[in-house]
Amino acid sequence: MDCGAKIYVSGHNGLVGSAIVRCLLRHGYNNLILKTHKELDLISQAQVQDFFTEFQPDYVFHAAGLVGGILANSSFPAQYIYDNLMIATNVIHSAYQNHTRKLLFFGSSSIYPRASLQPIKEEYLLTGELEQTNEAYALAKIAGLKMGQFYRKQYGCDFITCLPTNLYGPNDHYHPENSHVLPALIRKLHLANCWQKEQLDAVAKDLGREYKVESEEGLKHILAGFGISKIKGKVVLTLWGSGAPFREFMFVDDLAEAVLFLMDNYSASQPVNIGTGLDASIKDMAYLIKEIVGFTGEIQWDISKPDGIPKKQLDVSLLTSLGFSAPTKLREGIIATYEDYLSR
Repeated sequence: MDCGAKIYVSGHNGLVGSAIVRCLLRHGYNNLILKTHKELDLISQAQVQDFFTEFQPDYVFHAAGLVGGILANSSFPAQYIYDNLMIATNVIHSAYQNHTRKLLFFGSSSIYPRASLQPIKEEYLLTGELEQTNEAYALAKIAGLKMGQFYRKQYGCDFITCLPTNLYGPNDHYHPENSHVLPALIRKLHLANCWQKEQLDAVAKDLGREYKVESEEGLKHILAGFGISKIKGKVVLTLWGSGAPFREFMFVDDLAEAVLFLMDNYSASQPVNIGTGLDASIKDMAYLIKEIVGFTGEIQWDISKPDGIPKKQLDVSLLTSLGFSAPTKLREGIIATYEDYLSR
């Protein structure tokens, strides 16, 4: 991409989109087209068509979408499939109609079959049943991926797809019910640590983002919803599931560098896994974050809650063969993410 090209980053306020914007600016790309949801509703076909007709972006990083954790995906499957299908369809088709030079569509590692061999290769896509807890989201992302492939086949569009692993980093989403596992762990352990140290003002300030805290009893009730309680004067944090599943985590700024690299160096219908090639158990992640945050209480596990896919580690040999590998170590990335959380 030349530095003067018009570049549209959808979802630029989200975790992925904001990292892409930071990355583009670092590399000297200043002609960015950025629209908030209020300015451009990607679910509206008419609004998307009008936007592409007016701005004629040369390149599109299509990072927008409705995302969430196990609870959100399980609770709102209709919303997850509708919103993500409409967003993908509208952007991809309008990019074709307006002769966008290249589009990168964001899939997800969660679209692979639940029982995939490990590590997961790109060719394992659509070879088995999906994980039921996020089936609606996965089907919408698969449809977007296939749409890009078909537009490449029929119309010659230079549309490519990446499949990122679990991401974390600055500007992550820490909602108590809808966040992904790593930001959820950071927030819960931060709250547990503040509660352990009797920093009630810090707890009330944090919870005040979503809740109206009127008393200490009300505060305790809200904390209980996070799995945080006091037993014999010691704070205990109860987490969902067994902690046994393994997940791969990638610092989002590394992801941004990877997709910029793909925009410049890759053009094919096959999607590309983006990750570190390394994984860790949820339990190990919890104890690593516990150490970083400084929580000295106890972690317990509620095995009555679902674990999700037992193991999910990507084979990133295609990405590394192209010449890219992620530089940020897990501890380093979590420390940076926690510092970002504290600065909010």
